[in-house]
Amino acid sequence: MQKQPELQVRKKNIIEKDGLKFKDLNNNGQLDPYEDWRLSPKERAENLVSLMNIDEKIGMMLINSRRMGLSQADKSKTSHDGILDEGIMEKGENIFATSKVYGTTHTIENRHLRHFILRDNYSPAEIAEWINKLNEVAEGTRLGIPVLITSNSRNENAESVFGMNDAAGIFSTWPGTLGLAAAAKGDIKNGKDASLISEFARIARKEWDATGIRKGYMYMADIVTDPRWQRAYGTFGEDPAFVADAIGRIIDEFQGEQLGAHSIALTTKHFPGGGARENGFDPHYKEGKWNLYPTPGSLEKYHLPPFRAAVEHGTSSIMPYYSIPSIKKSVVQEFEGEEIPFEEVGYTFNHYFLHHILREKLGFKGYVNSDSGIINNMCWGMEDSSEAERFAKAINAGTDMVADTNDIENLKMAISKGWISEKRIDEANIRLLTEMFTLGLFDDRTYNSPEQAEEVVSTKEHWDAADEAHKKSVTILKNTNSTLPLTKDKLEGKKVYVQVFHKDPQKAASYTEEANNEASKLGLFTLTDNYKEADTAILFLHPKSGSYFNATLGLLELEICENKVVSGLNGSLYHETTLTGMEKLKEIAEDIQKRGGKVVISVNIILPWILGNVEPLADALVAGYDTFFNAQFEVMTGNHQATGVLPLTLPASEEVISVYQNGECISRNDVPGFDKDKYMPKGMSYAYKDSDGNIYKLGHGLTY
Repeated sequence: MQKQPELQVRKKNIIEKDGLKFKDLNNNGQLDPYEDWRLSPKERAENLVSLMNIDEKIGMMLINSRRMGLSQADKSKTSHDGILDEGIMEKGENIFATSKVYGTTHTIENRHLRHFILRDNYSPAEIAEWINKLNEVAEGTRLGIPVLITSNSRNENAESVFGMNDAAGIFSTWPGTLGLAAAAKGDIKNGKDASLISEFARIARKEWDATGIRKGYMYMADIVTDPRWQRAYGTFGEDPAFVADAIGRIIDEFQGEQLGAHSIALTTKHFPGGGARENGFDPHYKEGKWNLYPTPGSLEKYHLPPFRAAVEHGTSSIMPYYSIPSIKKSVVQEFEGEEIPFEEVGYTFNHYFLHHILREKLGFKGYVNSDSGIINNMCWGMEDSSEAERFAKAINAGTDMVADTNDIENLKMAISKGWISEKRIDEANIRLLTEMFTLGLFDDRTYNSPEQAEEVVSTKEHWDAADEAHKKSVTILKNTNSTLPLTKDKLEGKKVYVQVFHKDPQKAASYTEEANNEASKLGLFTLTDNYKEADTAILFLHPKSGSYFNATLGLLELEICENKVVSGLNGSLYHETTLTGMEKLKEIAEDIQKRGGKVVISVNIILPWILGNVEPLADALVAGYDTFFNAQFEVMTGNHQATGVLPLTLPASEEVISVYQNGECISRNDVPGFDKDKYMPKGMSYAYKDSDGNIYKLGHGLTY
């Protein structure tokens, strides 16, 4: 016998039947099957779909970004005491505003959307209250269908990038995804397992659950094979077996053994793997629309294993990538002994990949959620079709929900023309609503306590576990003459200079202040702000390269450089900077070493940087992954054991990733770094080798 859930209503009534209480969500005074929490989620979803009109079904299949009222500068464009944003955003105001965005209440009541992406970064209580108000509006509609809020990751430290890193620092803040991989792989190297990943997900789930964000666009199951791909930082690296294990652990902890009232439903992305880029160009722009598979068996061997794991562990939904599989630049790929026919359309439009591989071969039972903007901006392979035709192609291929849009008009047009059957629309709606019923959103999980959200997120144990992961992520790449650890006796009577370098000088200045404050708090160093009187320099490098939404004139720059003259693909010359202050960096290193001092350099690995311009300057070289400064200091001084290892291979030089005039890369775009040497020209090795003979390959990390 199921236990009576605690039901709360704000707009509708509670009715009683058989001595039990139910929400009368359609206000008809009767208990309809979809209101009956004793029935299975699927039975309830099927009943609700039978009661919905076509406009309600269309709204259910779209998800768009939704701002909180707090981020609306004009408070006259808010409602519900400033909590809901009622402003209108015209089409094209940003890359995800692919159609006109209406106010919140209008979108729920008149456009019938029920899925929204939160990109704002406010307090847990403010998020919970915002979600409560959204659900209050939704409860007041004809059928009382609640809303489901989705977000990208919120528990990892990263610089803000719109549409990628929407939020950091509010929930317990762990290192970047690559840092989680570096820490967990270090534990594995030391005879343990990847349970650090499980602990991360277990803690994050509690925080999300308390605020009412019940759906995560995470995590990336993609394998990094093309080093210039900018999304590398959001992956777990290049080791398919490790990534498959990590994805399984993430799903098990966020969702639980099975989806339920305290689960965070996950959308695993980007099927069938976004790492096989054409020389790093990203499919957010047209130059990056191709996935290449020049190596026999690469798709099945390297890219698909983490998605198999995601399906086996019951991921609630899968997000296909924007990109197109290239026939001309690939060899025939197979899956489970069958040749894969490549249709040159983006994976969200690709029936064979979604239906035959994902559903039939892998046995996926959830729903398919497109990536943002596939109807307007990133509609690769369908550029010559109308928006309505793109909707039809995607939905008939197996996509159940289209992001990031509220374009009900074109989806309705595709249905009215008979391009999409009502049976297919109903199938998608049943899948989407089954998830919502399973999550308890129609019953006792509609509303959440803002006070409890604050309490859960501020739990000390959560932040302590995150801090420990930061320390474990720190990776020692080089340690000449045992420069590290910087123990008390080594620093006795000596001064330490700390500086942070960044592409943006303003960020470099604020980070330098932050790093010095952290160093001062730890009380481990006698600090000086004049490197000329320092005996040791600790220099943090935060290089940046390219932009997600615009192609570079040439290939993405991976060297750490300033004002480097490079050639564009059209032959034009231009300057590239990934780190400002290279001359100062060299000046500091040379001055300190000339006086017999030591230089410790930490590089923030968000891409597989080529380290030839900085490694020779360092007595000790450290890798961080959006890792806190204080965690790095703790490891550098030996207060915490150095255990992190590289989750991906760092390239030796520009030569090993150079591209021939025909566009072919000298190292395979579809093969991870640890295996690239199998395909390199004779006499060439892919991985970076330092002056001490260390090879910066997957799994490398020194200890002391």
